[in-house]
Amino acid sequence: MSSVSLAVLAFLCPLAGATVGMTLRSRLPQHHLARESTDVIKLATGLVATLVALVLSLLISSANSNRVSVENEYKAALADVIQLDRYLAAYGPESAEVRKKLHDAFAEIFSRRWPGEDFGVRDPALAGDRNQFVAIERRILALEPANAEQKWFQSQALQLTHTVSQIHRLAMSQERSAEPPWPVLWVVVACSAAIFCSFGLFVPPNTTVVFAFIVAALAVSAAMFLIVDLGDPFTGFINMSSGPARATVEQLGK
Repeated sequence: MSSVSLAVLAFLCPLAGATVGMTLRSRLPQHHLARESTDVIKLATGLVATLVALVLSLLISSANSNRVSVENEYKAALADVIQLDRYLAAYGPESAEVRKKLHDAFAEIFSRRWPGEDFGVRDPALAGDRNQFVAIERRILALEPANAEQKWFQSQALQLTHTVSQIHRLAMSQERSAEPPWPVLWVVVACSAAIFCSFGLFVPPNTTVVFAFIVAALAVSAAMFLIVDLGDPFTGFINMSSGPARATVEQLGK
């Protein structure tokens, strides 16, 4: 289920609960709505509302922390990509083919992350190739240093090649780990509907009350949307900018 679908559901379920509560108000025997009964219901509702608010805040905080962590790793890896290209350039003209492969590999990776954008020349042979970084390492190993300086740049390039491959691993692992905690979210939606149902028991329906219910339901819906969307930094509505990736590809091979 997408973040939008969950947000719509999280908006409609509380309103449905409020409708059920207002319907029950007119049909329940009066002693069910006596002061003693309403006091107990309000206390129970307050407890559930507090727990729901706490869970929502923790889930949003966790999703945002995960997003920040992924974004920081991603930017650090991009810096290593540029550094790798600089080491290869310093090695000499013999590394030109390796640098082109490096450019094409990341153009392909970034194009899969942001399919609607153009990252320059792409090598169709690299699409879906899980061993592309191994191939780059082999090309670097195939270089024959003529002096100590070239040997040093070759060794540094080999170390960085292993490091920058984390961008690909990061993107792939994020696809598998971006799944939100659905059971917890379903419980939160159900509890929100129950809370709104209790609200509807205590007030006769009117325009002001309905408006208040809509605003509160929107708040719950927005929270659920943020939880799911922040948990997927690469493809969500609030996704990571492709600007740093584009700038990286433009610098590779120059």
